[in-house]
Amino acid sequence: MKKIIGVTGGIASGKSTVSSMISSMGYTVVDADVAARKVVEPGQDAFKKVVDHFGADILQSDGTIDRAKLGGIIFHDEQERLILNRIVHPAVRLYMNEERDAAFARGEAVVFMDIPLLFESKLQGTVDLSILVYVDRDVQLQRLMDRNGLSETEANARIESQMPLADKKEKADAVIDNNGTIEETEHQLNALLNQWGISKQ
Repeated sequence: MKKIIGVTGGIASGKSTVSSMISSMGYTVVDADVAARKVVEPGQDAFKKVVDHFGADILQSDGTIDRAKLGGIIFHDEQERLILNRIVHPAVRLYMNEERDAAFARGEAVVFMDIPLLFESKLQGTVDLSILVYVDRDVQLQRLMDRNGLSETEANARIESQMPLADKKEKADAVIDNNGTIEETEHQLNALLNQWGISKQ
């Protein structure tokens, strides 16, 4: 029985850390962030549409999109963020579906989909089960400031551009509390996969 499991969280909640753990167990993890980078590489259809809308000013000297510059635009302007999403999301979904289908074609029984905006984009219907990687707001803020070298105002703008993790908690099938140590997070993940009867053994 094929199973698709969504992994989601918020910025700096530790979702990528959990996805790395899952990947190191030997499962295929299809990552929306990786897909989002792939579909806006020079030559891709979405790349052309992004540059047509936002202008050549968002390009770096090597011709690739300056993600920090683009982020600076969309994190402070919801209208521009929606336009970017309308360009990128369909291309990302197509890429992810192709990766998922390839994993099933290889005979894998379970595929994990790492989707930051699983609930915001109303993609719950594309997965059988969902895991939320959760941290408290103050922990999320501090980790984001430390990781990205942002001011509190900049970090808050990024956090507030997403659905609050507390709201996502209500929607997820399971929650991994990532406020503690890596070991505690890994223990919760293993316990959850065992509970769901998912094992590489």
